[in-house]
Amino acid sequence: MLNRRNMLQGMAAGVGAAFGSSLVPERLIAAPDSAGTPKRIVFFMQNQGFDPKTCIPEGMSSSGSLAKAKLPEPIEALEPFKERLHIINGLHGVHTSPSHSAFFGALGGYRGSDGVAPSGPTIDYELSKALPQTLLPHLCIGMDSIENMKTKPTIANLSASGAGQPIFMHSNPNHLYQMLYGGISTGEIRLQHEARSNVLNQIEMLAATKGRSVPAADRQRYGQYVQGFQDINGLRDRLGTVADHLRKFAPKVDERYTKPEFETDWHDALLDLGISSLTSGITNTLTIGSGRGEIFGAWKGLGIEQQGHNLGHMTQHDNPIWIKIRQYNSRMLVRIMETLESVPEGSGTMMDNTLIVYTSNNADKQHTSGANWPVMLLGNCGGIFKTGCFTQLDGKRPINALYTTLLQAAGQNVDRFNMDEQLARKFDAGTGPLTEVLA
Repeated sequence: MLNRRNMLQGMAAGVGAAFGSSLVPERLIAAPDSAGTPKRIVFFMQNQGFDPKTCIPEGMSSSGSLAKAKLPEPIEALEPFKERLHIINGLHGVHTSPSHSAFFGALGGYRGSDGVAPSGPTIDYELSKALPQTLLPHLCIGMDSIENMKTKPTIANLSASGAGQPIFMHSNPNHLYQMLYGGISTGEIRLQHEARSNVLNQIEMLAATKGRSVPAADRQRYGQYVQGFQDINGLRDRLGTVADHLRKFAPKVDERYTKPEFETDWHDALLDLGISSLTSGITNTLTIGSGRGEIFGAWKGLGIEQQGHNLGHMTQHDNPIWIKIRQYNSRMLVRIMETLESVPEGSGTMMDNTLIVYTSNNADKQHTSGANWPVMLLGNCGGIFKTGCFTQLDGKRPINALYTTLLQAAGQNVDRFNMDEQLARKFDAGTGPLTEVLA
């Protein structure tokens, strides 16, 4: 049964995700761009840093082809997809002040810290505006311990639509399933969906009425609150108009949702929902936060008893615990690619028009200066990016330069992302995109 506490927690997810989102009712499948096919992007943000030794083939110290290289054990699952892979080393994020995590700063390219509100939009949100619009321009899901995902089904510390405007990650697959597919469900799921919908409608009406008596100084912020409910209620209604289409893509609800033995059961269910949101055309932009952008995370389903902060104090390279975790992440990436590869699109497949950005919320490790921030790109998004190679940079350009590159690839005429001239003089030796990664 749906209790009041769970209902209110689920509402927070919808409202938070809706802030700053422009929902376009007439489109479900993304409209094609000038090349005839829609583009989409996935950010996979692992926690606790990204040790370059876990992704750079042994003996490879300069830029070159991956054709004859053997991928390190943590990412060996990607070996069959080497021709789609681009490993980048030598970007920095010293200006983000990462320690345990850069939080919003990881995707924002600005100073971030625990409990500090975002100072600007993050790259995933900005790309969601630039890509062909869908019913839900941006979906963010977060994976953590089962306890954290149950008690805090939403959290916001990784993505943002602007200064002081965080975007919530969905961590409870039951709540997310209800939001995306509740309207086409039956039985208990349908009853929960309808109960949640009725409450949200009532809160929207009540909030709108009460807003008239809010002091003028608070009216704008309160208006955002009301708009959040209006957006999520509108999303629910619009998803209901394409029910027949959604039935083709909705994942099967099984015991992973209702009786998870380990947190990895919910991780896998969340990934299924994220993938289905792409294949169905519900969204073009998906952000996945392993550890939810913090220093936490748990993988008891992999036989790993250690969790959270203590993991970050372990060496990642040649550590069997971290090898298991990164192998699990790599298998998730494979699932995304294999699924998108199986869906025809244009003259190829959905994967041909997708880019996956695999990195961390915390540069190279926990307690880092941010001097090195490894990134892996999977796919070329319609031939825009180089693949099958390794690029070694000189450490003089920030993570912002990669985000500028992504924006330019999406058709945005920008030379910098979230970095003014004063900051650039100190932290960026160049301007514009990273030509090294472009085809």
